[in-house]
Order: sequence, then C-alpha cells, then structure tokens
Amino acid sequence: MATTLMLRKSLKSLAGTDEGGPHGLRRSLSAFSIVAMGVGAIIGAGIFVLTGTAAANYAGPSVVLSFVLAAIACAFVGLCYAELAALMPVSGSSYTYTYATLGEFCAWLIGWDLILEYAMGAATVSVGWSGYVVSLLRDIGIHLPPQLTNATGAVVKLADGGEAVGVFNLPAALIVLALTFMLARGTRESARVNNIMVVVKLAVVISFVAIGAFYVDTSHWRPFVPENQGEFGEFGWSGVLRGAAVVFFAYIGFDAVSTAAQEAIRPQRDMPIGILGSLVVCALLYVGVSAVLTGIVPFPELNVPDPIAKAVDMIGLGWFSTLIKIGAIAGLTTVMLVLLYGQTRIFYTMSTDGLLPPLFSRIHPRFGTPFISQIVVGSVVALAAGFLPVSILGEMVSIGTLFAFILVCAAVLYLRRTEATVHRPFRTPGAPLVPIIGILLCLTLMAGLPLDTWLRLLIWMAIGVAIYFGYGHRHSTVQREAA
Repeated sequence: MATTLMLRKSLKSLAGTDEGGPHGLRRSLSAFSIVAMGVGAIIGAGIFVLTGTAAANYAGPSVVLSFVLAAIACAFVGLCYAELAALMPVSGSSYTYTYATLGEFCAWLIGWDLILEYAMGAATVSVGWSGYVVSLLRDIGIHLPPQLTNATGAVVKLADGGEAVGVFNLPAALIVLALTFMLARGTRESARVNNIMVVVKLAVVISFVAIGAFYVDTSHWRPFVPENQGEFGEFGWSGVLRGAAVVFFAYIGFDAVSTAAQEAIRPQRDMPIGILGSLVVCALLYVGVSAVLTGIVPFPELNVPDPIAKAVDMIGLGWFSTLIKIGAIAGLTTVMLVLLYGQTRIFYTMSTDGLLPPLFSRIHPRFGTPFISQIVVGSVVALAAGFLPVSILGEMVSIGTLFAFILVCAAVLYLRRTEATVHRPFRTPGAPLVPIIGILLCLTLMAGLPLDTWLRLLIWMAIGVAIYFGYGHRHSTVQREAA
C-alpha cells in the first residue's frame, strides 16, 4: 500500500500538479543552479583534504586509481539516481525512492542512515574548513589557540615542541551556524551565493592543475602502486581499494542534488542534467588534481590538512598558496551549504510522511523554508563539528552513503519489474545490468573499510530501528490511513 500511495504522489508531481504554493517549497532552481549545487557539494573535501590523506596512508600515487574506481561506482549509481529523480520529482533523495519501492520500514532505515551522509558529512567538512582558515590566518600573523581549533581531546604538536589538547573546534562550529542562518532565510539567495563560490573554486582548482603540471617530477610516481606493507589496505592493490572507499566521501554531493527535485523548475529535464553533469565535471578534476599533487610532493609527506597548499609552497609560488587556501575555503563552504540543505529536505519529507514530528515540515510563511528543521539540524551539526574527530566522521559518512546507494540501485530494479509501463523521462541505460553493477561496486568499496566502521554502522542502525518503532510506526501517515 505504501508503494502505491508514494508512487501516485510522485506521478502527480510529475504531471505538474504539485507546483508549490504559499505553504509548499518554491520552484526556483534552474538546471544550471542544480549542476552548480552538485559541483558545489562534490568539489571540496576530496580535493582539498582527502586526496593527501588517502595518498599518504593507503594508495600512494595510485590514489589516482582510487578516484577513478570511486567515480566508476558513482557513475553507475548516478544513472540510477537520474532515473528515480526524474520519475519521482519530490524531496527526499534515496529516502523517497526507497519508500516508493521497498516500503516504509526500509525508507526509515535509509532516512536514518542518510544522517551519516548529510549531517555528519557537513560536520566532517567543517573541520577541514577550519583547518584552512586557521592556516590562512596564520599566514597573515593571526594565531588562534589550538585548544579552540581542534576536536575535544585531540593532541596537537606546537612549533616550540610542546603539546596542546583540543577543547572545541570553534571555527568549524561557527561556519555551520552561519550557513544555517543563511539557509533558513531562503533557498534562492543561498543558490546565488553557491554559484559565485563554485566559480571561484573551480578557477583555483583548474589553475592548480594547469600550473602544477609544469612542476611534476615523474620519479614521485614510481612505484605507482607502492608495495603492500603486510596489512590489508596499507598500499598495494588493497590500498587502492581502501583509498577508493575513503575518497568516496568526496563524491557524495552528486546525490544531494536529487533532494532539490521539488524545487527544480523543470524536474524531468533538470534533475538528470544536474546529477550526471556535476559528476562528470568533478571526476575529471579529481583525477587531474591527484595526479599533479602526487607528482609534486612525495606521497608520504601528504598527510596534512592542506595538501594542495603544501604542493604550491614546494614549487615556490607563495602567492598562489594563499589563493589556494581561499579557494579551498570557498569549496568547503559550498559543500556544507548543500549538505545542510539536503538534510533538512529529507527531514521535511519524512515529517510529512509522519515518521518525524510535524515541526520538521513547518514552512516559514515569508522565506518558504523549513526553518525550524534547519535550525535544529544546524545546531546538532555545529556541536558534532566542535567535539568529534574528523577520522571517525569521515569513515562513517562513506559507509552510510554506500549503504544508501545500494538501495537506490535496488529501487530501480524493483520499479522496472513492478511498474514497467510507467513513463520515465530518463531511463537508466543497460538495466538491469547497470543497477546490479552499481550494487556490486558499492559492496566492494564497503568491504574496503575497517571492521570498527562496520560495527559503528550496525549500532547506529539499531538506534534508528528503536526510534522507528517507538515513534515513527505509530505516527506514520500510511498507518493512520490504513487504520
């Protein structure tokens, strides 16, 4: 019953009868804005932070292959997202798609799981943003106390040889709160700021590839796949896999644009363009940056919060290092912007389905945004950004995202069987092979993550099940209609 109700709701929206209104989300996003939103979400932590971490700890120069492997997985999943986003142009991302195919309980699990992708993803990126801001301020002579720029309990080595213990990452928390305020005031204004920042950071990234290519030392690429150190994931081909699982975090933005379907001007056309277009642009940039980066700096030296700035410093372009940091700050800002946006739109749909309290779907009469949800989400993310270490956050984001992607591919397979005659503005080519390959690739990347990350996922999902049966199941719209 849940499947039929949700699919009818989606097709009604597809026919243009759900155009928003005084109490609904406004259709204000063009195809360009959606592509920019996707690029804004993707280009950020992957290039400016995770590239160095994955190269130094897992893959060496073959981090290039890690990015390619992650991009291939995203391409298969992205084709599935494009079909579902065009078929069901309503807010909710993979939550909506799972509801329409696998039912309410599975949808709740995905909605709960997506908190790891969106909210915790925003917290993770804010920590990287804090690192670049602190570094930039240091360049101009402003030194912030390490106790207020690191996670609780983090031990930081000082320049004089001493150590300091982190208390709270204040810059990370403040940027989250600032973006929360901006998003609560309106989607249209936020999209304009995002478009400007995307242009800035793309210019910086392309400039790094173009200029840095002249300073590449090819000896740094040998051996291209460093010898395994005796443990799974520590270099060798298993390191390429582990690196792909870690840098997969860098691609999560392409699915965040699907949450904008209910605010897209022409969702049937704009959503496939937004999802696939942003993925292609960013995959090419990742490969180029990772190749140039590992060609300039020996990979063991890349385990730093600002690897690209380090590369520019090594080739003697100090002025460009400052520009890179500014571009990184802009890039990470847009990532947080889209992730915070996406989380509240998922909560909006879950609330209208009765699985969350009504306050999460309350729309501001003037700004047309779910302002209470935005404030609640922003406050929680700010606290997580201030207190939690980035390493744990990053791995949880990756495994949570991959789990959600598996169900998206499964949703395409299910709908092709059960709703074969429904008109699809965009069809995933090569089905059922493409969705099946997408599932297998996601499972392969998940297998590359550490065991403790799997355990954290299981605990998190167990908490979600308890909340569903304690509140969601009893307040569900479908359950009330069936009673």
